[in-house]
Amino acid sequence: MPDWRKLLRTNSALWNAAKSSAGSGPKVLIATNIGGHGPVGVMESMLAVVLTLRGSQVYTMLCDGVLPGCLKAEHNDLPDPAVIADRKIPDTLCSGCIWRGESMVLPLGLGVETIGKNTTESERRTALQISEKISLEDFPDFTYEGLAVGEHAWAGTLRYFARGDLSNEPLGETVARRYLEASMLSLFAVRRLIDKHKFDVAVFHHGLYVPQGIVGEVCRKMGVRVVNWFVTYRRNTFLFSHHDTYHHTLIDESPECWENMVWTGEQEQQITDYLKSRWYGSRDWIAFHEKPEHPDSDFKAFAVNSGLDLSKPVIGILTNVVWDAQLHYPANVFSGMIEWVLETIGYFKRRSDLQLLIRIHPAELRGTCRSRQPLMDEIRKAFPVIPSNVHIIEPESSVSTYAAMEYCDSVIIYGTKTGVELTSVGIPTIVAGEAWIRNKGLTYDAYSVDSYFEILDQLPFGRRMDEQVSTRARKFAYHFFFRRMIPLPFMIPNGKGTLYSVGIEKLDEFLPGQSPGLDIICDGILKGTPFIYPAERLGIHDA
Repeated sequence: MPDWRKLLRTNSALWNAAKSSAGSGPKVLIATNIGGHGPVGVMESMLAVVLTLRGSQVYTMLCDGVLPGCLKAEHNDLPDPAVIADRKIPDTLCSGCIWRGESMVLPLGLGVETIGKNTTESERRTALQISEKISLEDFPDFTYEGLAVGEHAWAGTLRYFARGDLSNEPLGETVARRYLEASMLSLFAVRRLIDKHKFDVAVFHHGLYVPQGIVGEVCRKMGVRVVNWFVTYRRNTFLFSHHDTYHHTLIDESPECWENMVWTGEQEQQITDYLKSRWYGSRDWIAFHEKPEHPDSDFKAFAVNSGLDLSKPVIGILTNVVWDAQLHYPANVFSGMIEWVLETIGYFKRRSDLQLLIRIHPAELRGTCRSRQPLMDEIRKAFPVIPSNVHIIEPESSVSTYAAMEYCDSVIIYGTKTGVELTSVGIPTIVAGEAWIRNKGLTYDAYSVDSYFEILDQLPFGRRMDEQVSTRARKFAYHFFFRRMIPLPFMIPNGKGTLYSVGIEKLDEFLPGQSPGLDIICDGILKGTPFIYPAERLGIHDA
């Protein structure tokens, strides 16, 4: 955790002057909420400092233990759902979470608001009543005064259970009701804070689940600009988005942001080298794959052992974690990822001329929230006998996903970002869900179940992408990995629960002009400018 008292003392006069002048500046709500979430607390307390130095009046929002369900509760750490169902979270999570959050923001001497102090007894009764009367079937679509409260409560519940549904969870419905109640409490608190302070912009992590997703819903409804951020793949980089979570905004981002940028052999080489490094995760701080020593030969050994015939057409399929980001996407043509996988297997069962190679996402086992609904179990339930032309690389396998996909005629994806990499090396890619590569003119995008199977009817393609198109894909990859992922070299990986530390020794190092990436982030928050780092001019700044 950063020692803000020590850092602020390196120029107390500067800090005091900044706080004094900030009263007339734009009002910023940093909706940290979950103070015990280490990476969030470090980043957002840093943002509170740098935005204050740029003349903003900053308030941080924390939870004071009133939410009966929240993002901090993960099944890995809290395996007994009765703790949530019986309202015992304050006895297990809240004290440490509150202490950690206060430890990072109180030393700044800036405004701090809490959820509990901004909800009334009447609102708490209303939140409870609503959570008790809504039928479980109506949760995902439940709205309150036009706000998608149920969607985020449902997503938060699935995230806690690390499942795509609540079947076989005896306390699932009760836990879901706690998350809906928490969503309503968050709604009331944020609404009151906006009425009280008239914020110009709200900044907060991720932008979905409980309570962050509700913060975004209320802010958008009340005319407060929303900025969401997330830790990205490359070390020392972060992704910021306007208006909504990046899960939505990256899909809809206009190609005009990147297709006309200056493109040289240097940029081409930089993105090619980086994409190759992702086989080993050597330049990333988020990686789910093991580092293969012999990726090509390992995959060939898998092919021999599984009976996969590499002399015949192979179609790849890359999955997601079942529970992750269960939000509504207009582009979804299936009810969910499981239905997509099972329908696709059923299709290929009838296509004896093709082989289907399924790579189950390693994050089922290695992600932050280990999945409790393994996709392999769902496949076996639907297909007790796996079709002979279907081959599966299970999540625990060390076989390189990248090596496997290079042997495929084409690859089908649902929501994985790997589509950015596949198209960059010329592998034809079919998008069946909400992948970020959709709508870029680079992939075969399905917009209905019928159109999806019509695309599959064209397989095998028997060729790689046109070189002009794959070059364009590499431009998008460059934009995605080097321009949208904004470098903050002073956020240093530490291998601990906070993920990174603030490697700044003097307060003056936070001033404008000291860090191009930080300036772009602050300008985006305060002025609404694009969160795009011009790496083609300023360099990549890999750590």
